[in-house]
Amino acid sequence: MREPLLSAALKARRHAYAPYSNHRVGAAALAASGKIYSSGNVENCCYALTICAERGALYHAIAAGEHHFKAIAVTNG
Repeated sequence: MREPLLSAALKARRHAYAPYSNHRVGAAALAASGKIYSSGNVENCCYALTICAERGALYHAIAAGEHHFKAIAVTNG
């Protein structure tokens, strides 16, 4: 399951929004159900409102009803 998880994180990184730091991050979380949830980081001019990629991926999963996870992949570039 490593390759699909890494692939999802890399894809999410391409959709990251990082106009201030230009530091794109992607993350993918593997839920116990086997489903993968991913997200890229989303920056805001107010740094406190920035969402990291890992948090975004977990938010997506939890919003879908997932509460148990097996792994997470994080990529930057």
